[in-house]
Amino acid sequence: MKNRTMRITSPVKFGVVVLVFLLMGYLTFQIFEVKIDGNLKSIFVRSQDEMQVQTTIPVKYKCGLGKPCPEKHFAFKMASGAANVVGPKICIEDKIIMSGVKNNVGRGINIVTVNGKTGELLEAKVFDLWGEDVKPFIDFLKALQDGTIVLMATYDDASNKLNDEARKLVSDLGSTSFLNLGFRDNWIFVGAKGIQSKSPFEQHIKNNKDTNKYEGWPEVLEMEGCIPPKTE
Repeated sequence: MKNRTMRITSPVKFGVVVLVFLLMGYLTFQIFEVKIDGNLKSIFVRSQDEMQVQTTIPVKYKCGLGKPCPEKHFAFKMASGAANVVGPKICIEDKIIMSGVKNNVGRGINIVTVNGKTGELLEAKVFDLWGEDVKPFIDFLKALQDGTIVLMATYDDASNKLNDEARKLVSDLGSTSFLNLGFRDNWIFVGAKGIQSKSPFEQHIKNNKDTNKYEGWPEVLEMEGCIPPKTE
């Protein structure tokens, strides 16, 4: 009787062990599956986030423009001086030509000239029209070759020594505001020798004690755009 009981009990115990083993395996698989599924979801979400970040990184265009220029056009970005403290900045085709950091700007009118066909830099000059004679400025303007692109930015004051001849020569480059440039006005301009119309690239703000951003000086002017090349 005892042996018979043992024969009956042993299969039962074996069955219980197998059942427990299967149950543990099932639970382990479920936990493992949940963990894998969670990791996969985490990886997928992270990948989506990374893709979103990558797609929101702004594309950098020449001189920091917000959009690219048409083919063969010359990208530029410029700013006038800030009072008599921070000098102007002129960038053309992704190259900063004049700035306070480069230590090549000064009081008066800061000028960059560029070949209108190739975009090649020609000169970068400063004319102190507060303390020096206007004749070198006039001679420089008269010597410009037809098709030369001219970028100009004021710093501190650029009007003290101006005369009618200088004002007309700049107006002939396409300016509509230079005739009225006054004491400590801020002015930025892109024109060209031999231009047949008024330039679309010009900003002018008057020195006005009621509206000046800085004591004795108006706010900084900034401008960017795409200059079309000279065509025959």
